[in-house]
Amino acid sequence: MGTKARELAGADVKNIITLLNKAFADEWLAYYQYWTGAKIVRGQMRGAVAGELAEHAAEELKHAEMLTERILQLGGNIIIKPEDWYKMSNCGYDAPEDPSVKSLLKQNIKGEQCAIEVYKKLADATKEKDVVTYQLALEIMKEEIEHEDDLESLLEDLS
Repeated sequence: MGTKARELAGADVKNIITLLNKAFADEWLAYYQYWTGAKIVRGQMRGAVAGELAEHAAEELKHAEMLTERILQLGGNIIIKPEDWYKMSNCGYDAPEDPSVKSLLKQNIKGEQCAIEVYKKLADATKEKDVVTYQLALEIMKEEIEHEDDLESLLEDLS
């Protein structure tokens, strides 16, 4: 599958698939972190924050789908065991143990900042080699930057 796509990616196709799978792991963990946070958030502006976290969760799941499609196009395999997400993740999983609005916002801002770096590195690694993955990285990075801005704005509104 994806013979021409693999050819365009060149010799780095295995490395690109690894980078995509690491981002895939991040997206699943981010999805769960946002989804859980939306359910348990407590405090001032909890409705607005829960709504934003739920929206971000859906977008992280969409990112995982986009990454899946690209991995498969390149002839790779996605990570199929959730326990492997932890091993492959760039950003890890920060369990939302403190359900306060401020804590959850800060926690998720940190996660978005990590994601922005992940997609910057993916874009840098594919810029001159794999234009499709490069564009994918830019598209997802743009949304991660928007997420960071949304969360920082909510945190600022609390002050």
